[in-house]
Amino acid sequence: MNFNKVILVGRLTRNPEVKVLPSGQQVASFGLATDRFYTDKSGQKQQKTEFHNIVAFAKIAEIASQYLKTGSLAMIEGRLQTRNWQDATTQTKRYRTEIIAEMLQLGPKSATTQMGEPSRKEQLPAGQNQAEPEIPIIEENDEIDIKNIPF
Repeated sequence: MNFNKVILVGRLTRNPEVKVLPSGQQVASFGLATDRFYTDKSGQKQQKTEFHNIVAFAKIAEIASQYLKTGSLAMIEGRLQTRNWQDATTQTKRYRTEIIAEMLQLGPKSATTQMGEPSRKEQLPAGQNQAEPEIPIIEENDEIDIKNIPF
């Protein structure tokens, strides 16, 4: 049995870069950083950050390019894929391992809206809580009307 599954929750390190393939399909690529916290042998708390290359196609690419930006929190579920090519300048073989996104879950909105005004949650009187909106999950084969996403 073989199994190739990756689940990451992290923050974007760069805005999604969208290209259109000759077939007409959209592809977006972006970076995601994940942190690991641990205590070393001497008892000191440590933090290690890993950087991941994410590639998304079709609807996931469209949603990522529209709603994600540097610093956005996102959960990516996908598979590992390594590609290789011949570097034209140095004539050496190059490798790049990427996560091919099969599902994207957008993180919560930031504290301010896109127009710079406080979010509705911040406008509530002290002590009153507003229910968090449901965070949409976008999968590879979903048909989504992006106008109906509550962001």
